[in-house]
Amino acid sequence: MGEGERFQLGTVGALTLSVVSSVSIVICNKALISSLGFNFATTLTSWHLLVTFCSLHVALRLKLFEHKPFDRKAVMGFGVLNGISIGLLNLSLGFNSVGFYQMTKLAIIPCTVLLETIFLAKKFSRSIQLSLLILLLGVGIATITDVQLNALGSILSLLAIVTTCVAQIMTNTIQKKFKVSSTQLLYQSCPYQSGSLLITGPFLDRFLTNQNVFAFNYTTQVLVFIILSCLISVSVNFSTFLVIGKTSPVTYQVLGHLKTCLVLAFGYILLHDPFNWRNILGIMIALVGMILYSYFCTFESQKKANEAALQSSQPKEESDPLINVGNGSEVVIDTIAQRAPGWDSNKDLHA
Repeated sequence: MGEGERFQLGTVGALTLSVVSSVSIVICNKALISSLGFNFATTLTSWHLLVTFCSLHVALRLKLFEHKPFDRKAVMGFGVLNGISIGLLNLSLGFNSVGFYQMTKLAIIPCTVLLETIFLAKKFSRSIQLSLLILLLGVGIATITDVQLNALGSILSLLAIVTTCVAQIMTNTIQKKFKVSSTQLLYQSCPYQSGSLLITGPFLDRFLTNQNVFAFNYTTQVLVFIILSCLISVSVNFSTFLVIGKTSPVTYQVLGHLKTCLVLAFGYILLHDPFNWRNILGIMIALVGMILYSYFCTFESQKKANEAALQSSQPKEESDPLINVGNGSEVVIDTIAQRAPGWDSNKDLHA
């Protein structure tokens, strides 16, 4: 099996793991919040990250991966930024209608494309842009109902979009710049992410729900679902970093909207949630957009690979050995299918 085939197999595995684990944690958290009344989303996320760090520490002790320290300031800034983005997304949901919050999440893809185009000189073809537009239209039809605007909620949403986009772009660029794996980056950033949310989570949840997480009645059933949610979150967090590292932030966002469609479908099938023609139409349009995005990304990646192979097969012209001339530069093309950050809200339960 060639290097390219192994990479493609690893990418498919990462995408599959992300979808399965994310949908599983949504179902678990939906039962935890809707049925058992545990409405402390930010605090629960901090526990997820803490359990993830502990699990990775055990894996490190068992020598399942190698610890690779790198720029501490970059790791600290990245970890804190991730924690801030989660808090801002929850605040955005608390101060806005669910419909406007869904629009906030939809805005992450075009914002990511814009930032990568401006600051990373990344190019997105018209075909990919069109497929993303179809995807966003479908998800918007399926999920957006009421849209109510207010000044504070709009500012919080804008900050949430920017911090989420920057954090996801950093997830990709840090892995490539410092040549670290998704596991190594997750292990080193988890303490800062969980620490920031452990400190702010209880206050933020109390502000949003008027309930105290420490005064909640932790029955055996609640504890079982919390433990199950934390265990599944290890896979969710790991697959998030893995997918962004192997593909791109835009691809992860596309994958996130696929999860949203699956959650709507599973909610109707398993939990008998309300479902109407708008949901069905929106999901169908979104699936068309995802298929087109996958096709165009695969086609363009294959085209670039063929061009590179053709160039490498051509005989090189003789040149002065004292002069080194580089011919060609690497062009990064987005591959298929990121945040909704792990599971980051206490209403839509998006993993």
